[in-house]
Amino acid sequence: MDISSVSNKPKYSFLAKLMHWGFVLIFIYGLIKQIDNINQLEDNSLLKFEVLFALTFLSLLTIRYFYMRKTQQSSLPEYTPKSQKFAAKVVHSGMYICLAAIPFSGLIIALLFWLGLKDGILINVVIDAHELSASLLYWLIGIHFLAAIYHRLKKDGVWASMVPLWKENNSD
Repeated sequence: MDISSVSNKPKYSFLAKLMHWGFVLIFIYGLIKQIDNINQLEDNSLLKFEVLFALTFLSLLTIRYFYMRKTQQSSLPEYTPKSQKFAAKVVHSGMYICLAAIPFSGLIIALLFWLGLKDGILINVVIDAHELSASLLYWLIGIHFLAAIYHRLKKDGVWASMVPLWKENNSD
């Protein structure tokens, strides 16, 4: 596809791009700082930090969700097959759900731990949900990344709408 035929497509705003790439950085930070063992929550300052981080993350995610939903449009070309549009919605929705489920379940873990319920079936179920959400998110991020590469190779304008690097042009 010739990029000139998609150059008039709506682009994501600077704020939308900032939110997208900012969440990438915040998520990476969350992975780096994650706790290795639930007993680390015995440290009250760490427990408070984890709660604050989760609440901040959820707040920013909520703002991002509503901003994107109300102000931005998909950059998928109109001629994109319905099955691909559906898959894109499923992946994006799944990422939002998992991105919310991880800190939400973390907050429940923190509450249970704070209440003294440091072991048992209840906290184990919540930990399993927390870990499942993270695993699902990794898969969804992988699919999202592969789809971005696909659109970059297709040169249909989707890549250029969000990624500031490796610009699409006819000489690539």
